[in-house]
Amino acid sequence: MTARGLLPDFSPAVLAQTQALGERVVETGPAIRDLRELAWASIDNDDTRDLDQLSVAEPLAGGAVKLLVAVTDVDATVVEGSAIDGHARANTTSVYTAAEIFPMLPESLSTDLTSLAEARDRLAIVVEMAVGPDGAVTASDVYRALVRNQAKLAYDSVAAWLDGTGKAPAAVAAWPALADQLALQARVAQAMKDLRHHRGALTLETTEAHAVFDGDALADLRPDEKNSAKELIEDFMIAANVATAQFLERHGFPSLRRVLRSPERWDRIVALGAGLGERLPVEPSAPALQAFLTRRRQADPARFADVSLAVVKLLGSGEYAVELPGGTVDGHFGLAVKDYTHSTAPNRRFPDLATQRLIKAAIAGSPAPYTAEQLTDLARHCTLQEDNAAKVERQVRKSAAALLLAPRVGQRFDAIVTGASPKGTWVRILHPAVEGRVVRGDHGLDVGDAVRVDLVDTDVERGFIDFARV
Repeated sequence: MTARGLLPDFSPAVLAQTQALGERVVETGPAIRDLRELAWASIDNDDTRDLDQLSVAEPLAGGAVKLLVAVTDVDATVVEGSAIDGHARANTTSVYTAAEIFPMLPESLSTDLTSLAEARDRLAIVVEMAVGPDGAVTASDVYRALVRNQAKLAYDSVAAWLDGTGKAPAAVAAWPALADQLALQARVAQAMKDLRHHRGALTLETTEAHAVFDGDALADLRPDEKNSAKELIEDFMIAANVATAQFLERHGFPSLRRVLRSPERWDRIVALGAGLGERLPVEPSAPALQAFLTRRRQADPARFADVSLAVVKLLGSGEYAVELPGGTVDGHFGLAVKDYTHSTAPNRRFPDLATQRLIKAAIAGSPAPYTAEQLTDLARHCTLQEDNAAKVERQVRKSAAALLLAPRVGQRFDAIVTGASPKGTWVRILHPAVEGRVVRGDHGLDVGDAVRVDLVDTDVERGFIDFARV
């Protein structure tokens, strides 16, 4: 982390400032709505304590639904220019490694004072959306509110219940209104997802691995698989981020947009499709790519993760860019949306905290808290630090993978090419889901190619995994 310009530890000033914070006094006033009585619930990982969002839905006439997404008001505690804010701005993101998590904010904030913890009154930024039966958001607004998390739920148990493969979570079984809530939210999320994919949002299945420990010993690297509850929250967060960007635009405010430009290596995506008997247009087209992905999932579900991984690598990385009033920036190619910001995870991403400050200024009728030049610098810095954090996470994951694979030198694996450049060629094996370099026989390989490789060496300290093409 230090080598990548990231701060692994909180400074004494940050620790002292954090220790001085008591339970915050909940702000009230005519500009803050009291929505504590609504059936708010969080859905996250079983062990997650830094809860950023809650959701609730209400049926409207004609099959429409009012969807509310509450995002914790971190800015109410983390004052701009403070030592805590300075650390968050320096790193811009939490760093999740196989060995340890390095949070952007001290844990006494992110898992307590600024977390939407169960049965606690919390200030929030609420995104209200009217969603039609077809999944289209027909109207939206953003405002401040006081909320209370009525039920802390977990992805896996909610997904099993929604899919009919498991019993209702305890909170759902005990509260029939919550069961109705989740069923309504699942219906809305499905309609929103169907509409996004119709417009060209990409359905991708990746196999990002997380470390599994047996006591203190690394036991495995397992894919973090999607499920219906994760997709429900993902659909709601995408809609909330779009509504937030549009809210700032309506109020004449600049915004930090999250963009994914049209892929520069579209020609390789076309070639990848051709190798599978598919024809893609010469110019980048999200709807055409989504149609191709849908057909591949149906034709060969066992290899769909391989195709997805190749497409993800060829799409490139997202970045932050500033949208000024009256201006235009690229949208998000993968999500098939034009207006998109990051606003729903202020405990772990600094762009979301900056966006929160812009929202609150717009609501209050105050000047923007950042100049265009400051936002431009911030966008560049956040993109850089996100990339640095990803490199740290990848480096530690490589060391974990090298440790796990060290006893298996000499074994043979099926792999897919994930990177090919003058600097070298990389492949990913699927069991365990790890990546390594092809040190022999890489001539002619390109992203998306299927290949057989032998594991020839590992270096745990440097995170090296070396393969030879069979």
